[in-house]
Amino acid sequence: MSITITRAIGYYRVSTDQQGRSGLGLESQQAKVRAFCEQEGIELLSEVVEIETGKGSDALERRPVLASALKEAKRADAAIVVAKLDRLARDVHFVSGLMTKRVPFVSVEHGIDADPFMLHLYAALAEKERAMISERTKAALEAAKARGVVLGNTTNLPEARAKGHETNRRHADSFAEKLRPTMQPMLDAGLSYREIARRLNAMGVPTAREGIWAARTVSNIAQRLMTRREAA
Repeated sequence: MSITITRAIGYYRVSTDQQGRSGLGLESQQAKVRAFCEQEGIELLSEVVEIETGKGSDALERRPVLASALKEAKRADAAIVVAKLDRLARDVHFVSGLMTKRVPFVSVEHGIDADPFMLHLYAALAEKERAMISERTKAALEAAKARGVVLGNTTNLPEARAKGHETNRRHADSFAEKLRPTMQPMLDAGLSYREIARRLNAMGVPTAREGIWAARTVSNIAQRLMTRREAA
């Protein structure tokens, strides 16, 4: 790059209010930027989070956090660092506009040596790829319609949910029955659910989801075994 970057502001963007509250994707972005700055010897002055939709938000007035970060970066002679270029923007024209702000931008995924021209090129390629995916998706949907496939049909949603619940119930019953020879003697002996969980873990017996046993998991299986015995 034409300048040496020694200080930076980490900019993170999540797509919805729900993601902002849950931290979905945020921790990953933070981890990548922090590791990158440490590796490159860049002082991370601050970190900011923008909660906004990627679609339709590529206008600086709709991105107040980014606008503020740009001003802060200019005052501190710092760069804006993002984990991925699409966290900065999904629109190539918006990226081009940002490059005129005379604030360096660094994308961790492309490295510190990617100059503004290369970032602009990457943004253009990403936009083209999204357009191609969209076109292929539309073509596939049209082909499905031509074959008589009904798309977006929710009239049988309750029935589908009921079938899903029934499938899950059968799987759970089957798993419980497989465990009966192992667990039933422990239950009959009056062992606590916590003790049974400890013994199952010590025996290397996995849960239905290949996890670790806990008292609550044992309780669920015990109730299922009892219900099936009473129904027999």
